[in-house]
Amino acid sequence: MNTPTSEVSAVNHPVVSSERWVSERKALLAREKELMRLHDQIARERRALPWERVEKDYVFDAPEGRRTLSDLFEGRRQLLVQHFMFGPGWEQGCPSCSFMADHTDGMNVHLEHRDITLVAISRAPLADIERFRRRMGWQFRWVSSHDSDFNHDFCVSFTPEEQAKGEVCYNYDMRPFPSEEAPGISVFYKDKDGEGEVFHTYSTYGRGVEVMMGAYKLMDLTPRGRDENDVPNKMEWVRHHDRYEPAPAAGSCCHSRDMHS
Repeated sequence: MNTPTSEVSAVNHPVVSSERWVSERKALLAREKELMRLHDQIARERRALPWERVEKDYVFDAPEGRRTLSDLFEGRRQLLVQHFMFGPGWEQGCPSCSFMADHTDGMNVHLEHRDITLVAISRAPLADIERFRRRMGWQFRWVSSHDSDFNHDFCVSFTPEEQAKGEVCYNYDMRPFPSEEAPGISVFYKDKDGEGEVFHTYSTYGRGVEVMMGAYKLMDLTPRGRDENDVPNKMEWVRHHDRYEPAPAAGSCCHSRDMHS
C-alpha cells in the first residue's frame, strides 16, 4: 500500500478570519495573474518559433487503410499528435498516456472548431490499438506508425542499440530512459495556400505533456494537490480508468491512490 505524502486538516493548517483570508487570497491572485501573463507571453513566443519542413512521406495504418501524415489533417490546417506509448508486443497502452487520452474525446469538438485535428500515434500494430481503444471506450482517431520511422524521427521510440548505450535523445538532450517508448506531443501545419506542404512547428516532452492532463490542473486547486509520492515516477498512482478500484465513499479519509498495491 502507498503511504500518504502528508495529511491535511484544520489541526495542522492555519485557519484565519474572513478578512485575513481575503487579504491573503488577493496576494496570491496577483501572483496568479503574473503567471498567466507569463504563460501568454510564452505562448506568443511558441507561435513565433520557426518551422521545419517535413521531408519524409510518413505513412500510417488507419482503420480505413493506409494514410499519409497529410491525410491525418482531415481537411484542417493544424494537426496535434499525441505520441502514445504503446509499443509492438505490449498488452496495453501506457497508463499515463491513457490518463492523457481520457481527456481527448470531450475536447475534440472544440478543437475541430478551431481548425485543429488531434490524433494519437503509436508503434503498436493497428489491431492491438483497436482492441485497446474499444476496451477503453475511446472515440478519438488513433493510427499505427508500425512500419514507419515517424516515432524514431520525433524521438519517442528508441532502438535496442540506442538503449544499450545507456542514454537516448529525449526532450532535446541525451539522458537515460527506462522504456523503448516515450510520451510527447507534436504539432504540424499544412500550408493550403502553397503546395500543401506539411511543417513541424512544435514538440514537447517530459512534463510538457501535462498540457493534456486537465485533471491535474483541477487537482492543483485542492488542499492536497496532486498528493503524489516523492518517487521518480510521480504518476505511479495512475491506473487505466477501467482498472481503478471503487473510489472511497464521500467523507472517507482514504486516499484513492492508497488503495493500490
